[in-house]
Amino acid sequence: MMNQENNIEELITEGQDIMVQAAKAPLGSKGARVTTNISLPGRFIVLMPTSDHIGVSRRIEDETERKRLKEIVDSSRKDRFGYIIRTAAEDIRKEKIAYEMGFLKNLWENIQKKYQTAPAPSLLHKEVAITLRAVRDLLIHEAEKLIIDSRSGYESILLFLDSFVPSLKDSVEFYEDIEPIFDAYNLEGDISRALKKKVWLKSGGYIVIEHTEALNAIDVNTGRFVGKYNLEETILKTNLEAVKEIAYQIRLRDIGGIIIIDFIDMEKKSNQEKVFNALKEALMKDRSKTHILPISEMGLIQMTRKRIRKPLTRILCEPCFYCEGEGYLISRQTICYNIYREILSESRDMMGVKVSLRVNPEIAELLHGEENHLILSLERMIGKQIVIYPDSHLHMEEFDVLEILKE
Repeated sequence: MMNQENNIEELITEGQDIMVQAAKAPLGSKGARVTTNISLPGRFIVLMPTSDHIGVSRRIEDETERKRLKEIVDSSRKDRFGYIIRTAAEDIRKEKIAYEMGFLKNLWENIQKKYQTAPAPSLLHKEVAITLRAVRDLLIHEAEKLIIDSRSGYESILLFLDSFVPSLKDSVEFYEDIEPIFDAYNLEGDISRALKKKVWLKSGGYIVIEHTEALNAIDVNTGRFVGKYNLEETILKTNLEAVKEIAYQIRLRDIGGIIIIDFIDMEKKSNQEKVFNALKEALMKDRSKTHILPISEMGLIQMTRKRIRKPLTRILCEPCFYCEGEGYLISRQTICYNIYREILSESRDMMGVKVSLRVNPEIAELLHGEENHLILSLERMIGKQIVIYPDSHLHMEEFDVLEILKE
């Protein structure tokens, strides 16, 4: 075990083979985070072979039940492995928990056997398919029904439930309609909304979600909503409506890291507390760990959410090929002035009789019209005619300046 006085250089050496688990997916310029503290999740418990701690999910609030589950795990373990008891274990019989403990222990032993003979690097173990993870992690406490349109996926889920939770088999439905499942449940609409910066609220207000390398910013605006009473009530109603949407969007988009929320300014302290408490309550359903600070004097809420994988926008989208992910282009007028300075600079070495200028068609139109004075000024200064050629293959910001040696 590593203590605070040890340096990493004293514990491992270059070229040494070690077993690690990917705890966090790569994001942007940051690589994947790996750890030697292995954890193997099951339906009811998580095995931690490098620890001896027994923990219980904070969502199990009943103290009697927490004590019962701890005693079950402690009396059933035949080793000094650590275990985290998951929310799904609440009210589950001892036999089922003990069976899963044995299953996970056997899984760990198989991983260790592979580790002894496998060359480095090698994949020793990977999580179950996403459909089974959805059943294991979401079906009991976060969803009432699972609807799937894949026959093979449906059958594998039923086999999985037979082994772990047979009572949930009726909660799984095979979708057989002609209409695509995403259209039937308007999932395309939800995904489309999840990729947009602006999300409208039912009242007419809206929120704007911006991602940066350092943090995520969420801004709340009243928009078209003017309310029927005084301004403070209108603002409170918009902020409370925004709280529900923000909590939903954070989970849907899987936004992690530092999140700054700029609610509409409220004068009354009691209203600020209502919004803060509403946000805390709305995020209680979130499976990722969150930490929320009260509203600051500037009307901002600062919070953090554990980031494990890429957010939805990074998974479903890629940087714009035109602006290269910057999110903006140089204005057309600025491009015209860049061209002006470029031609002026190159004209000293030009021996030809004319200058050829190839530009994007939109820039060509501007140079023939509103910004034509730049071309006329250049022609007077350099004493040469400038011929403009539109080229649709050129990026808006690209241009080519060439001299024409002969007529």
